[in-house]
Amino acid sequence: MRLLRRKGEATLDDRLAALAEAADLAEGRLDQATVDRARDVVARAGVRRSLSVDHTAVALAGATGSGKSSLFNALSGTELAAVGVTRPTTSKAQAALWGPDGSGPLLDWLDVPLRHTVGESPSEDPGLVLLDLPDHDSIELSHRLEVDRLVAVVDLLVWVLDPQKYADAAVHERYLQPLARHRDVMLVVLNQIDRLPERAVKRCLDDLSRLLEADGLHDVPVIGVSAKTGQGLPELRAALDRQVSRRAAWASRLAADAGTAADALLAASGGTAPAPENAPLMPAALPGLLGKPLSKALSQAAAVPLVVEAVAKAHRHRAVAATGWPVTRWLRKLRPDPLRRLRTRVRAELPVGTSVQLPAVDTALREVGAAASAGVPEPWASAVRHAARSRAGELADALDRTVTTASLGASRPPRWWRMAGTLQWLLVGAMAVGALWLLALFALGYLMLPRPPTPTLGQAPWPTVLLIGGAVAGVVVALLCRLVAWIGGGRRARKSAKVLRAGIERVGEELVVAPAGEELARYARFVDRVTSAR
Repeated sequence: MRLLRRKGEATLDDRLAALAEAADLAEGRLDQATVDRARDVVARAGVRRSLSVDHTAVALAGATGSGKSSLFNALSGTELAAVGVTRPTTSKAQAALWGPDGSGPLLDWLDVPLRHTVGESPSEDPGLVLLDLPDHDSIELSHRLEVDRLVAVVDLLVWVLDPQKYADAAVHERYLQPLARHRDVMLVVLNQIDRLPERAVKRCLDDLSRLLEADGLHDVPVIGVSAKTGQGLPELRAALDRQVSRRAAWASRLAADAGTAADALLAASGGTAPAPENAPLMPAALPGLLGKPLSKALSQAAAVPLVVEAVAKAHRHRAVAATGWPVTRWLRKLRPDPLRRLRTRVRAELPVGTSVQLPAVDTALREVGAAASAGVPEPWASAVRHAARSRAGELADALDRTVTTASLGASRPPRWWRMAGTLQWLLVGAMAVGALWLLALFALGYLMLPRPPTPTLGQAPWPTVLLIGGAVAGVVVALLCRLVAWIGGGRRARKSAKVLRAGIERVGEELVVAPAGEELARYARFVDRVTSAR
């Protein structure tokens, strides 16, 4: 059955579903007893809704000597309950039934074995199931436990007080105040008013109403009765008739239980739902707000500055090896590549498989947790901080993979390297031609053979121009290439830094920011569900 809602209110189904989800979200975050009580409310609601909704279980609860049993007998028109200061030794409640058909499963669930079908109903509706509970202040522990059990599950509560003990703190602090949300399913009866002077009756009723207001039970009906003289019994019967005829006390009771359980969850999570201006950071905003300090710390831990510097050096090293003077460039190839050497060292030095222990990283993780949990009450704030560090043990492996597998563009040599290298070999060829030409002329002169005419460039013979000019030009080209390689190394380093920073940021977001964001989203959903359940 789905309870219809008033305008602007959630249905009972919606509130119970919200309470169940809130309890699931609070698992492992809040006090387990509070979470279990919320789940018990949901489970109890499911059972009660499956039982007879045509019957209303009304419990008479009171202290020893309040006249509760006399009132039970007066309402049922029987002598079922023993009357006296000393109560029966049984620890079980008993029920008076006027319309027993279909009430059996309900009483089985309430675990009330003593059942009596009586005659004329005290109300105009036969759906009343009247329960006489043991005394809540009994010296027998089993009596008190029985009262606590049934007070938690019956549809309607009638608290029977007497003029001498209606202000007793035991009943107000232990029962009435915790049931402040249940004012719609509660009646308060001041019994034995026949013992009071007529003018004192109103004063006692007003004082009792004042105490109930202080307990949070606003507008709860307070009825003065005398089970002995019958005074006030018609008003009490009429109040019971209104509740029973509505056939909605069970739903109001469940709604009040859901609200109380939601209040307890909210109290366990910090007391109040955050106002919009004090709301915590939204998960989507976390990466931008928290990423910079974390990314910087992780970059330092992953030796990104060293890698970037090595990229620049490796670019220049390879450029010189590709464009340097061929006569001496082979010496460059004997040196190890700076980037490959550094990557090997970084892989060896990162603490693979363990949590990164560098103080800067540890501090950054704490700062992320603190910033993400700002505005979140305990113990949820602790859960957010823990989530930010929950995957710290995976950071080392992730940073290692990011640094060692990042595509830094070093495998794609620029086109100008090939062009400069070709030019250098052409210059070497020119030197070789000049050297061979001069060698041939020297050999002819040594053999005293006639030498052919030698062309000149101005006053300089071409063989000399080719030999010396090729050497000088090769050195000049090599120096120019070094200058260009230096500039290109800086540019390649900046691109590599951008690639590595992006990779490091992804690691930080995935392993640090995302878990904190998920916990924040869980908290936000919890607050939403608790608010709906309330």
